[in-house]
Amino acid sequence: MYTKIVDTLLKSDEPAIRYKTRVHILKENPHSPAIVSLQEEVRNSERAQILLSGRTADGQLEPVNHTYHKWFGAHWVLVHLAEMGYPAGDRALLPLREQVYASWLSEKMRRLVACQNASQVYRVDGVPVLQGRARRCASQQANALFSTLKLGIADERAETLVSLLLQWQWPDGGWNCDKNPDAHTSSFTETHIPLRALALYKQQAKPDAALTQVTERAAEVFLRRHLLKRLSDGQVMDAEFSKLHYPCYWHYDLLFGLKIMAEAGFVHDNRCTDALDMLEQKSLPSGGWTTGGRAYYRVSQDREHPQLHDDKVSWGKQKGHPFNEWVTVDALYVLSEAQRVKL
Repeated sequence: MYTKIVDTLLKSDEPAIRYKTRVHILKENPHSPAIVSLQEEVRNSERAQILLSGRTADGQLEPVNHTYHKWFGAHWVLVHLAEMGYPAGDRALLPLREQVYASWLSEKMRRLVACQNASQVYRVDGVPVLQGRARRCASQQANALFSTLKLGIADERAETLVSLLLQWQWPDGGWNCDKNPDAHTSSFTETHIPLRALALYKQQAKPDAALTQVTERAAEVFLRRHLLKRLSDGQVMDAEFSKLHYPCYWHYDLLFGLKIMAEAGFVHDNRCTDALDMLEQKSLPSGGWTTGGRAYYRVSQDREHPQLHDDKVSWGKQKGHPFNEWVTVDALYVLSEAQRVKL
């Protein structure tokens, strides 16, 4: 039933959409000459070139000292390129890697500081630990790990990123940056990206039973809640979680959660069934999907002085418009991994 929409994606003007369709859905060999050639189209595409615009003479991306700038900074540009299927091993990206690693592997990030109360948490020069739990936005280090691994530009410092994530993992398997001393449950929005990054690291590294256990514990944060439901009453915990967005940046939603479950090898767990059913129910009569949540960005009209949450590029038609290619190709990937797509 999805053959027509796949044909539409294969005719997209955007090479990244064609790449994701052929490799993620049709399972073509990512090392074949045809796919390698397609990745060169991704590298030279207008979208990739705009994302990489604004670099200094030494290759760093403006704003040089604010790599997390929403959504222009080097942190986010590397994440976008990794999502697009940009070819691995491009040395032109190394200055961006250095910017990102400098931010997330600083001495401050490596220093755990025990705190006795919430007021101390905001004053420490390091990662605060309150009630035995590190209060850290682990999605930042995790996105740095994921993007550099995916783009083939990670070095030995990736192991340090992994080490930090493991230090900060909470007893229930996830992560949280909540400064409230009473907080004892991991946050979805700080756990999904660490799970994604650690799963990719595990796939690329030597077999490691301890790392397998870490990812399984992180996945349980979502699986025992059926990816979006409260434990207490089984209701959707946040209305935005049940809507589709692209890109999600650091936010969580149904589709992003399922995509990570698919990448990490957990999408066949029967506790994903409700979320998969919900995703299928959101398909349009055409067979595609559109966004249903608010957009966190708009295309900047002034790249020199972007407004907060402006993006460099458009990511397709948003809420209120039919059919978004980026949402659709990810939805079909998830459903194909769950063996729900027949082509």
